[in-house]
Amino acid sequence: MKKIFIALLAFAAFSACDIDRTPHGSMDSDTIVGDPDASLQPLLNGMYAQLKSWSDPMHRMGEYAGDNMMIRGSSTDAFYEFISYARTPNNYRLTQFWNSGYKAIAQASNIIDMIDEGQSIEIDNNIGESYYVRGMMYFYLTRAFGRPYYQNPETNLGVPIVNGTPEDVLNMNLADRATVKESYEQAISDLKKAEELLTLDKGAIYASKEAAQAILSRIYLYMSGTYTSPNSQYAQLAVEYADKLINSGKYTLLPRAQFMKYNTFIPENNAETIFAIKRVASEFSGYDHYYGVGGMYANLGGMGWGEMYASGKYIELLNETGRNDWRPESYKMVDARAAFIKPTYSKNADTGNYAEVFRFIKEDGDVLNYVQANITRNGSVITAKEGSDTYTLLPVDADQGIYSIVYKDGKNYKGVIDNFISLNRVYPQFYITKASLEGEESHLHSPVISRLGEVYLNRAEAYAKLGNYNAALNDLNLIRERSIVGGGYASLDASNASERIDKERQLELAYQAERSYDVFRNGKSLSREYPGPHKQFENISATDYRVVFYIPQDAINSYPGTLTQNPTQ
Repeated sequence: MKKIFIALLAFAAFSACDIDRTPHGSMDSDTIVGDPDASLQPLLNGMYAQLKSWSDPMHRMGEYAGDNMMIRGSSTDAFYEFISYARTPNNYRLTQFWNSGYKAIAQASNIIDMIDEGQSIEIDNNIGESYYVRGMMYFYLTRAFGRPYYQNPETNLGVPIVNGTPEDVLNMNLADRATVKESYEQAISDLKKAEELLTLDKGAIYASKEAAQAILSRIYLYMSGTYTSPNSQYAQLAVEYADKLINSGKYTLLPRAQFMKYNTFIPENNAETIFAIKRVASEFSGYDHYYGVGGMYANLGGMGWGEMYASGKYIELLNETGRNDWRPESYKMVDARAAFIKPTYSKNADTGNYAEVFRFIKEDGDVLNYVQANITRNGSVITAKEGSDTYTLLPVDADQGIYSIVYKDGKNYKGVIDNFISLNRVYPQFYITKASLEGEESHLHSPVISRLGEVYLNRAEAYAKLGNYNAALNDLNLIRERSIVGGGYASLDASNASERIDKERQLELAYQAERSYDVFRNGKSLSREYPGPHKQFENISATDYRVVFYIPQDAINSYPGTLTQNPTQ
């Protein structure tokens, strides 16, 4: 029999070998087929291991290209291209995302191809886990490298469909990229097969029937068109798969107080988490604490660079229904999602006290910048001083510490009285902790792929696209009122559904790598009018060529066949 070797932790996609001596860390097909019970678990462990390296660039590509975060300045790291939209194919993080994704696909495919179904419930469940991982990878790869589904999916290119090791590895000539439609169909087919085979509940760090249903609800939502031109067939399927998961009763939304600590719970002990990629402290090196996702968002306990912060736009969105006050002496979260933000308040070195400032964002020519002007109180009169200029604060909502000033440029700026937040370069450090502190372990984080909160929002959007606004409102308010007590909307209709549902997705799913894809799949433009080194007044439309990432040049160079690049303009 031809020997097919599957590396357990470092699998080379599309690899095979005809020699008789098995390489270290591999298994040949005779061993696997002859004793599947003993072989499957280490093979599955290797498959899941690929998700760990894949999840890092996955997060950066989805989140950095959105409008929830800012960076203190330009960077030579390859991830800066995701922020700046200066797309290039020679990006090692893109290569990592592609390679790890296809290694997981290859590992899953070889398990599927070599193990027969029907031997036992446990083996069928293991095969179902492989289908889940493969289907999930095809979806994530397609949404990164293929255009939004509403834009001609029959002709736009998705990703290559390569399910398993070809028979003749010495003379391989693999097919070019499938279309977006075909790539989505492959993902759906795999996930439906996973749904059929997955009958055991092994916890949130393993694939499950409900995990497959959660991704299917999202995929069909991505296929459901835009709010102005919805596809009712796919919107209905998004509802049906959300129904299946919600009605299973296996998951519950965390109460508000617990939700505000969501990031600190391990996924196995989180009633809302459906599937997460498990990380453990013992494998989390000091390198990860600095260079991992959480380490870029905050410095906690002396660990991490802390060079990326919540954007001014996201802070404003959090404060829309009432000011969130992070000051230790008056801590109050109006929106529970604000609990994942941690400003770095700094005490005066001489007095040991916090310095009060009036913080606002001003227009400085064609650039937006923060100002933190020291304030002085004289009875009921409050003044703020910036350089040699002094301004009288005009109350907007004095109880919440919200004021405005008429600035020297003649413009009226609104801001808040707050403690001074330490700066990195010229930017106040609004640290983000949503990707840190799991088990209170600095930047330990198990990336969440699916949770119940998202599934309710999937169903809300699908209902809205079907014109069922009452049902959409119920789901939307279930999520909104958990975070904002009494903040639910009184009504929802065609005039406001798009804005309100998309806003809630941004608030709820921030720092989970969804935002940029959510904007473009609904045909909207991305605006990032807030302080930071990016192009602040550039609107990136859903039809912009930069909405999709380039196929990594390394992948094109090594591909056995034609692998078409995405357009460069």
